[in-house]
Amino acid sequence: MSNKIDAFATPPQPYWMASTGSTDYPALEEDIKVDVAIVGGGLVGITAAYLLKGENLDVAVIEADRIGQGTTGHTTAKITSQHSLIYDKLIKHLGRERARQYAEANEYAIFFIEKLVKQKKIDCDFSHQAAYVYTQQDQYVKQIEDEAKAAASLGIRAHYLEQIPLPFDVKAAVRFDNQAQFHPRKYLLALAEDITGRGGRIFEQTRAVDFREGDPFTIITEGGHKVRAERVIMASHFPAYGGSGYYFARMYPERSYAIAITAEEKFSGGMYITAESPGRSLRSTPYQGSELIIISGEHHKTGQGPPTESHYLNLARFAEQTFTVTGMPFRWSTQDYTTLDEVPYVGRLTSKSPNVYVATGFRKWGMTNGTAAAILLRDLIVKGKSPWEEVYNPARFEADPMVKKFITANLDVVKQMAAGKLKKAPAAAEPAPGEAAVVSGKEGKVGLYKDKEGRLHAVDLTCPHMGCELAWNGAELSWDCPCHGSRFTYEGDIIEGPALKPLRAGGDKFNP
Repeated sequence: MSNKIDAFATPPQPYWMASTGSTDYPALEEDIKVDVAIVGGGLVGITAAYLLKGENLDVAVIEADRIGQGTTGHTTAKITSQHSLIYDKLIKHLGRERARQYAEANEYAIFFIEKLVKQKKIDCDFSHQAAYVYTQQDQYVKQIEDEAKAAASLGIRAHYLEQIPLPFDVKAAVRFDNQAQFHPRKYLLALAEDITGRGGRIFEQTRAVDFREGDPFTIITEGGHKVRAERVIMASHFPAYGGSGYYFARMYPERSYAIAITAEEKFSGGMYITAESPGRSLRSTPYQGSELIIISGEHHKTGQGPPTESHYLNLARFAEQTFTVTGMPFRWSTQDYTTLDEVPYVGRLTSKSPNVYVATGFRKWGMTNGTAAAILLRDLIVKGKSPWEEVYNPARFEADPMVKKFITANLDVVKQMAAGKLKKAPAAAEPAPGEAAVVSGKEGKVGLYKDKEGRLHAVDLTCPHMGCELAWNGAELSWDCPCHGSRFTYEGDIIEGPALKPLRAGGDKFNP
């Protein structure tokens, strides 16, 4: 490892966050009633609010943290209908009509974003790029050939290739034309200003903690205030409220990692991703008169696998093998959920909750799928129907391949839950500064983290969602749930996931 990429002395920070200002929308301090309440201030929630304000509806967005700082602020921000190798699988498992709907929705999302950027004159580094899936392994050549044919048959400008513009040889590739990329947070913040400028309301630092079905639906915040709404959209990454939809059993969480480097070489243009694992994704973005090359990949199930810092090191090694690296100013990680058939759940939450809608499970392809989701939900609320609702329908359950994946995903949850309970924690011993340890307490396992100033932080390691035991994430200094993806700070506060309550303090349980 060169001195250009060393021990990651600074904490992870996404370029998208570092290059934009912070927001300061107010917290909710009173009870309100609106036509539509949107839980979650990421791309889906803000885009849906923008569209619904255009229909003259009274809209409020409720965000637990700050808008655009969740998955949207940690993406690679490819605006593409190319979602790895998916179209051949969709045709085989869901049928040509639903595969066509998926292709149409994501291709339209590219057009929608470009049109909005031009209309609103949004300075967000939007540019057209070709998108490539490539392989260096013989076993994926036939899959790429099939993908190129399947995508082209659905109206996408897809081409099979045996060479790509990157500085290494490949076995095969498929290229999608007329795709794009942008700076996601610059785009989202511009939409947010438009929403509030037209009378819409955005509330930050307002966590929803309880939900009561009815007409109107009632959301209760951590501060005890009530939001009553005729319609509610759950756009909080993992649904903050799932009703009887059992979303926790129909999706699984994965983390992936990104580094942004500077290099002597000029990037060749385009957006790239490997067909094989552990995965490598590449694109560039303007940076200080030059460019950053963003390299991402290394996906794994949340709370599982080797120490998380190793994934950054693997990406750094790949960067140095591919480019003449001159620096690495940014690195970050992200989390997303994958559904049983790899198509997001977008639509009515359940048949028993006709006034509640959901958008989740984007499998790291949220820029187009999230935009399409917001358009679909606008149409369902305003028109009662959407041309894409069948493929995204949250109630779908196909015998092939979803039953097998349902069983596999939930067996893994049972395995993780059992392993966490059965594995004994060592006798109490304080970790070194900057490190964490799992120790036995009076009533169970306690997670300890000693910060650089020597202060000790102790939390109960039982996830308040469904009782799984948490694992330490050394790269992000967080406690992560290997079952359903809830994540917490070392002080016990919620970062993301289905959990609605923070971790209990572990100081009274810790036996020093």
